Amino acid sequence: MRAARLMTPARIMGLAGLVACLCLPARAADQKPDATIKNASIEASVYLDDKIKADHALAVDCLAEGKKWIDKNAAEAANDRKQEPDLFKERGGYSFERKYSVRSVVDGRYVSVLRDDYMNTLGAHPNSDVNTILWDTTEKKRISIRPFFTETADNGPTLTAMRKAVVSALNAEKKRRDAGETATAEWYKELKPTLLKIGAVTLAPSTVSGKSSGLTFHYPPYAVGPYAEGQYVIFVPWETLKPYLTPEGAKIFAGARPKGDADDQQ
Repeated sequence: MRAARLMTPARIMGLAGLVACLCLPARAADQKPDATIKNASIEASVYLDDKIKADHALAVDCLAEGKKWIDKNAAEAANDRKQEPDLFKERGGYSFERKYSVRSVVDGRYVSVLRDDYMNTLGAHPNSDVNTILWDTTEKKRISIRPFFTETADNGPTLTAMRKAVVSALNAEKKRRDAGETATAEWYKELKPTLLKIGAVTLAPSTVSGKSSGLTFHYPPYAVGPYAEGQYVIFVPWETLKPYLTPEGAKIFAGARPKGDADDQQ
């Protein structure tokens, strides 16, 4: 049963994304969910921010994904309740929440979206995760950062340089947080120079309107440090990656990271 699995150290350490409920961004009390379910097994909701709702295709895409997420977790919760009814009777059902929010819009075309999840499955503590979406408003579909770089081969020059920059920035941030003792290869072993393993990425906003100042990588607790360290948002300036940019990449990157953006993302 899921709650029991979460209680085991091996299960907990294997999940990048566990976090206390306070790590999820606060929501306005009167905000209504865009999709929701509530029964004896689960209460789950999905929220889209106003900027996402303003783009019909993006809103449809996010909401469809969110509804599938609700359905999947509702089915698992119902099954777990059948197996362990006393736990649900004593502590109530599972609680899930997903929020889609726009982080940046670059060149009037590329929209970076944060997807924050909160999950309470009656285990050792609530869990959370963070992921990202890069949306092309012209093509009306999700894309990767590939169009901005001359090559993105696994272990190739671009992603090798990108990983090196991420680790350097992580070490600096850990030192700032007095968490330097965890700036070790052991905590970074899952960070690999591949698009799927380097971390959830967004285009960072810039001091130049319509441009991006670089890439931000979003890591939930346990991904690159112990649970107590919380989430990390790591910034890599575009100048670091300038040698690897395509003409399209050179077009969208300029300026510096706005003052306060780091505080807003932590």
